[in-house]
Amino acid sequence: MNKLTDCYTLKNGVKIPCIGFGTWQTPDGETAVNAVKTAIECGYRHIDGAAVYANESSVGEGIKASGIARDEIFVTSKVWNDARGYDKTLAACDKSLKDFGLDYFDLYLIHWPANAINADNWDDINMDTWRAMIKLYEDGKARSIGVSNFLPHHLASLMNARVAPMVNQIECHPGFMQGDTIDYCVRNNILVEAWSPMGSGAMFSNDVVRRIAGKYSKSVAHICIRWNLQHGILPLPKSVTPSRIKDNTNVFDFEISPEDMSVLDSMPQCGYSGNNPDTFNVI
Repeated sequence: MNKLTDCYTLKNGVKIPCIGFGTWQTPDGETAVNAVKTAIECGYRHIDGAAVYANESSVGEGIKASGIARDEIFVTSKVWNDARGYDKTLAACDKSLKDFGLDYFDLYLIHWPANAINADNWDDINMDTWRAMIKLYEDGKARSIGVSNFLPHHLASLMNARVAPMVNQIECHPGFMQGDTIDYCVRNNILVEAWSPMGSGAMFSNDVVRRIAGKYSKSVAHICIRWNLQHGILPLPKSVTPSRIKDNTNVFDFEISPEDMSVLDSMPQCGYSGNNPDTFNVI
């Protein structure tokens, strides 16, 4: 990847820009509108949203205010946990499309898997939800479909569906790499996206990452974003500060050495959110 608009290619041929602009925890209203508009002005062409972020209308307004043609911007949303199941998922996607002011999503994801804490028949629930995702895909409401926060055992049944997941968006950063899940996704041609690529800010005070950043005369954010890219993972940095939104794009003029990548890969757990897909039970 040599520039912000370079793309990964999903298994169905859809191209997805290699860095996405995250909107999690971005306040609704003017802050979200301006952040998204600024990101697009800075060259981002990939915007990541979700129903539970409660800012979809503002994110959509920011996209529209950018003046960039719809087909030049890759937009993601996600179905939240209270809308699992076939009919609810279809309705949730329609609501999100309306809130965004869009006719289709480029990517639509199941935000979290149902698990044994939620229900004994958690796998059936995930499959029911996935059937709706396939319907949305085949109806053209989503150009590609996938999941978020799924571990290999959550993915196993979905891999046998007539349309398998194309993306898995997971927490991924130095100090929390989730190697088993990444390996599973690579084997099954599922693109991995990284939410919280800076470990919800924990990387900024980590001595290992700070030292490596200094070695390359780069910021901690640059190192975390670049680390993901060099692993073939699509990072989703977020900010509402215009200077940082712009600066997070400056990751294409250097390469982390294999030795330093190994150091980052082997860091002890740090910055983990604590949100375990096998126990996450927020509705």
